[in-house]
Amino acid sequence: MSSGTGSGGHPTNGLSDTVHQRNRLGILTIAAEAEQVEVAYLRDALELTAGNLSRHLAVLEEAELIRIDRGYHGRRPKTWIRITEQGKAALAAEINALEELLRRHRELGTTTMPHLPPAR
Repeated sequence: MSSGTGSGGHPTNGLSDTVHQRNRLGILTIAAEAEQVEVAYLRDALELTAGNLSRHLAVLEEAELIRIDRGYHGRRPKTWIRITEQGKAALAAEINALEELLRRHRELGTTTMPHLPPAR
């Protein structure tokens, strides 16, 4: 049986420690849905404190998965996040690894999640 990871390893080997963290995955998925997203929206949508969000943004920016743009909307300072091409690729790889993990569990019938039909 193939693992679908391309290297013969377990699908979890395709998960990125940087991307897989719940809040960073949320930031990337929201940013991928729009051309840009305001930091205040991310904070509210993900229910994070400003400091916690700032730390996650710093990790993603350092990994070059997002770009942070600062400017003004009228007189008010605003900060927007844009996902980079590298970020889109990392998000796609993460989703592919998760899909492969789900596929594998469906195939093996080892899942007890009610929304996943058992393997036949």
